[in-house]
Amino acid sequence: MVEAIYGCKWSLTVYQLLASGINRPGQMVRSVEDLTTKVLNACLRKNMEFGIIEHIAYNEVPPRVEYVVTPFGAKFIRILDDLEKLQREIFMQTPIDSGNTGN
Repeated sequence: MVEAIYGCKWSLTVYQLLASGINRPGQMVRSVEDLTTKVLNACLRKNMEFGIIEHIAYNEVPPRVEYVVTPFGAKFIRILDDLEKLQREIFMQTPIDSGNTGN
């Protein structure tokens, strides 16, 4: 599950959009350069299958759809955030090659 979500570069972007209050698909596409409706829908569908986000359809005309993070999704996103922090720490501790040319 982590690999499937982390491997989709748009999932993390969707989480950031939801955290900033952008929860409608049209808003998401307009907010992110290079994000298409087709790719967004695939990403949203995958996240719904894992129970990370939830689809809410309002009985209005015109129809309104929003996405929200589930309680499980909030826990999962915190874990992803921790993984990113750990990766940054590891990167900062990795010695940089000094470019020794043998002179």
